[in-house]
Amino acid sequence: MTPLLIAHAGGNSPEALARASAAADVVEADVHLFRGRLEVRHARTIGPVPILWERWHLLPRDTPRVALEDVLAAAGPDVDLMLDLKGHDPRLPGAVLAAAAERIGAGGLIVSARAWRSADRLLGTPGVRTLHSVGNARQLRALVRRYRPGALEGVSVHRRLLTPATASALRERAPWLWTWPVQDPADARTLAGWGVTGLISDAPERLRRSVAH
Repeated sequence: MTPLLIAHAGGNSPEALARASAAADVVEADVHLFRGRLEVRHARTIGPVPILWERWHLLPRDTPRVALEDVLAAAGPDVDLMLDLKGHDPRLPGAVLAAAAERIGAGGLIVSARAWRSADRLLGTPGVRTLHSVGNARQLRALVRRYRPGALEGVSVHRRLLTPATASALRERAPWLWTWPVQDPADARTLAGWGVTGLISDAPERLRRSVAH
């Protein structure tokens, strides 16, 4: 099976989405619920304080805060969108379902979450494909213990955690196995050989030839 190419954070603004959709099969957008508003951004806030930071650097106060509704409006019907839900707010899954209802009804939506309770709330929702995200070894062990084979729709796992045996165990639990970050074409070919079905990359155009789309 030829892996899908996913543009990491490629949908975090309407302008970036247009570029990313030309290079990838799926475009990822990071979604936060902040003060009742769905915002699309990779940067984080300092708790309830509306100051953004990323990679230990504070961002300027005038950094744009893009609304999810603007990204959804910019994503045409031919763009496959993955919304990566950030944070543990129990209201986030429902808010995203409401905001993306038209897209879900028209062609479907992919959603991933490191907070598995958020993913569990959406699991089995018509028109929504969920991925449970795994970022460290402790989470990986927990996921394998917690979810039986065939229980999940998808798993998204950090590249450093993947081995052929790990990939096999995760594929037993979910038909979709995605990983990030993948930047090197040779690595992309290796992962495809392990049964990985989605490659999340900052440069998906570099990988396209290697996975023979």
